[in-house]
Amino acid sequence: MTLFLAICLGIGLALGVGLRPFLPALLVGALARGDLGIDFEGTDLSFLEAPIFLLALLIGVVVLVVAERRVGADRVEAGPLGAAVGGIALGLGALFFAGALANDGYTWWPGIVGGLACAALAAATARIFFRRTRARLDRDAAVALPVYAEGAGVAVAGLAVLFPPLSLIALAFLAWLLLGQRRREGQKYAGLRVLR
Repeated sequence: MTLFLAICLGIGLALGVGLRPFLPALLVGALARGDLGIDFEGTDLSFLEAPIFLLALLIGVVVLVVAERRVGADRVEAGPLGAAVGGIALGLGALFFAGALANDGYTWWPGIVGGLACAALAAATARIFFRRTRARLDRDAAVALPVYAEGAGVAVAGLAVLFPPLSLIALAFLAWLLLGQRRREGQKYAGLRVLR
């Protein structure tokens, strides 16, 4: 695999776990464990496919789902658990981008920086997008939003493993979506200042 494809793979993995950390990471770890499109074995990051790591990710999925069911996704996101999940998403994004580079024998540490950036972009986009969407939906419909976030994360990570250049489309789309959301928020606040 060329460096370009390894970078594309890293971008897609980091974006996927940035959207929602545990289930996309579990998918990638399981694929790596079965040597299906990616393999961390023999690298410094081989723990990404270790059974204990995959079990920890599964526990993370369960804890997050239970917390969102009990107190609501918006309260989880705004509280300390949301901050912890965001930090985990950044860390996993960095590790998986680095793992994508190490997978092909490239120096892995630049992937830490790229993974942090990509996961941060995806997490910020998801937070703003789903918060705004949740505000427009009734309570019953808003309960399904975490499922869509999980699905988006799994799709981005899975497609990155299947065809890495698709990650560039996901990156461009998330950047465009984030800029659009921020522009709308800026216009809303500009209108409020005029009213003073």
